[in-house]
Amino acid sequence: MLESLFKYPFLQNAVISAILASIACGIIGTIIVEKKLVMMSGGIAHTAFGGVGLGYFLGIEPIIGALVFCVGSAISITTINRKTKTNTDSIIGMFWALGMALGILFVGLTPGYPPDMNSYLFGDILNVSRFDAKLMFGMDVIIVLSIVMFFNTIKAYLFDDEFAFTIGVKTTALEYGLFILVALTIVILLRLVGIILVMALLTTPPAIAKLFTFNLKTMMILSSILGMVFCLTGLWVSYTLNIPSGSSIILITVISYFIAYMIKKFILKSKHCNN
Repeated sequence: MLESLFKYPFLQNAVISAILASIACGIIGTIIVEKKLVMMSGGIAHTAFGGVGLGYFLGIEPIIGALVFCVGSAISITTINRKTKTNTDSIIGMFWALGMALGILFVGLTPGYPPDMNSYLFGDILNVSRFDAKLMFGMDVIIVLSIVMFFNTIKAYLFDDEFAFTIGVKTTALEYGLFILVALTIVILLRLVGIILVMALLTTPPAIAKLFTFNLKTMMILSSILGMVFCLTGLWVSYTLNIPSGSSIILITVISYFIAYMIKKFILKSKHCNN
């Protein structure tokens, strides 16, 4: 594969996108895990399907449609949740179903043969284009700069949002900003693992990192590194065995979690026996 990397542009795009996606995944995934926003992120991810369908219907790049829908749903869910007494899970469920329904509707209305949606549902890292890689890079820059600039503020918010509010943090604006960053990260991951599998890659590397450290900055860095290892290993397995890339990345990621969990238990058991 190493020789093919310098020969085939599609493999170069795949490796670049895996690295870029892992950076966003490690940073934002840590925030999702720490703030327990897994269901919220899942709802935003599934609304992306509506944007993909709209992209095909309008004849524009589907990933752009997904970006608009993800950001729109993130803002809408946060607004409705803050201004009504409706249960958050109910709102997420409605947007989840709405996004999927709109995607199916737009695909059905698209003239000609229905487009292949499998790469957006289950991911296909080998089909990532140069445009996708450039878009990922731009969104990575936004995510990294945002986290670096507001790291201490975000750290206070994750620790206790009420405490953060009392010390002068504008928690409403911060919450909107974080959910928009979550939306951007989900769009970055769509081409790699797809809408159905995106949550596993967002949450598993931070969950593994959390087994060994509680330092927020260390968790983000370790999660990003783990994400790169899982994505590149999954890409190699996919290319070598000719199997779907999204599933191979997720299988490696989840298996790695259980291995890490057993290692952590063994370390704790050894320390207990020594004491």
